[in-house]
Amino acid sequence: MRVALASDHAGLRLKQQLLKELAGEAELFDLGTDSEEPVDYPDIAARLSDFVRAGDAERGILICGSGAGASIAANKIGGIRAALAHDVYTAHQAVEHDDANIIVFGARVIAPPLALDLARTFLAASYTGAERHVRRLAKITALEARESRDR
Repeated sequence: MRVALASDHAGLRLKQQLLKELAGEAELFDLGTDSEEPVDYPDIAARLSDFVRAGDAERGILICGSGAGASIAANKIGGIRAALAHDVYTAHQAVEHDDANIIVFGARVIAPPLALDLARTFLAASYTGAERHVRRLAKITALEARESRDR
């Protein structure tokens, strides 16, 4: 699997640890940031989201301080379903039920061992395609279309 990782300055260390630990388990792409110099999380979220949406990676891992801002920003990009996850259930359920293609972590919220467990859980999960999930995703797609028409 091709997996892109990106973080703002607050998530840099966690991103570096995940890159190291996940090496050999997937084809990894590091989309920045590369220093603790402050950067704006919407820019990082857009970079990762565009990469995933273009098909250059099948999944993405996005990290900021709390995870909240990056999650909000990523979900503004059509076709992106970014799930903020700080527990194992959400990490797999977001893929199985919601076909999430990006998982978001708060580096100031979870410790690296848990983040690694959640990343592996997210990457191992598969969308079920159950009728109720397909129906709900169609409604999300309709919401995205409505939003783009309203602009």
